[in-house]
Amino acid sequence: MTANTNRFDEAAVGAGYPGAFEPGRLLGAEPMIARMLPGIRLPARAWRTSYTSTTATGAPTHVTGTVLVPNTPWRGPGSRPLVGYAVGTQGLAGTVAAASWQLRFGLEYESVFLRAALRRGWALAITDYPGLGTPGLHPYVMGRALGPAVLDIMRAARRLPDADLDPDGPLGIYGYSEGGNAAGWALQLQPDYAPDLPLAGGVVGSAPADMVDMVRFLDGTPFAFLLFYGVLGIEAAYPELNVLQHLKPHGRALAALFRRTHIAAAAMLGIGAGVVVPTKVSTFCHRPPFEVPEVKARLLENRLGGIAPAAPVLVAGGTGEQVIPYPQAVRLAEDWEASGAEVTMRTLHGREHIGGAMAFAGPAMRFLSERFTEQADAPVLRRGA
Repeated sequence: MTANTNRFDEAAVGAGYPGAFEPGRLLGAEPMIARMLPGIRLPARAWRTSYTSTTATGAPTHVTGTVLVPNTPWRGPGSRPLVGYAVGTQGLAGTVAAASWQLRFGLEYESVFLRAALRRGWALAITDYPGLGTPGLHPYVMGRALGPAVLDIMRAARRLPDADLDPDGPLGIYGYSEGGNAAGWALQLQPDYAPDLPLAGGVVGSAPADMVDMVRFLDGTPFAFLLFYGVLGIEAAYPELNVLQHLKPHGRALAALFRRTHIAAAAMLGIGAGVVVPTKVSTFCHRPPFEVPEVKARLLENRLGGIAPAAPVLVAGGTGEQVIPYPQAVRLAEDWEASGAEVTMRTLHGREHIGGAMAFAGPAMRFLSERFTEQADAPVLRRGA
């Protein structure tokens, strides 16, 4: 099966994988218009793509995403950088929660950050994540499923002829919130999973690094609705656990409802209902699924921080966080540093979750820009040594 950059063949991408499976294989690409807001285009050529990747357990799968290449020529040192951009929580509602669909209509809430990266001249590879844009359920914050999707769309972007990307050009990773989880796992997995993608650097903002700790932090708060997302993420990544069996009938009904939401609707539903509906996990469960040994073991497998990234990393978190506890960012930085990684920790003083995303973007992009410049200058330094 060869990639066709003039159309997107849904039948072809679902037809299987003839021959040996190869993660990051470009299955199809369709030119599209990517919009920052309704009626306002992003300054880039864009393609909706489909590519091969792997699940949390290593099985073959396919994922969709978007490749953006700035309209203007690259004028910096070396070749145009390619950034694997991992978006934050979009929701679970299939196609309408896919970043590629939202970019088509100017509804993607991270488009302001995408535009900032494009203005720096960077190409972007933006995964929709498994289960968003393709059949199935999204493995929400299950990093062992999300990390490969980030890396494999970068491989696919390099194989997209019309994008004209240097196969040896500089590479970086960017992510905040769920995107921070995906970015962190991409950074951890890259040395073994994708040695063909040597990274110049990566940035990880307010990542939900430890799901066991996240349950304790969110339980009983207005943001406890995210724990329904978490249960559904486990169900998607590890269906053999049958995690939904631990929910009471009204818990299963709420899970089915959240399964069909974009994050904006989920937040309004969850926070609004939290005023009159109990937000304790125990209210909706026969047994809290996060405490079942087999489930907890999978959550621990997806705890971020146990593998050292090979590239320099910026880690950040807000001290006013109400969604992802700031100590998780500190611990992630400490764990990576202890394992030998080159880590810069940035504290976003007083910032809550949305304000933290805004405060993170500038320092994160400067960090990546410095890493790209260092990589471009490195051959000159070696020749002059």
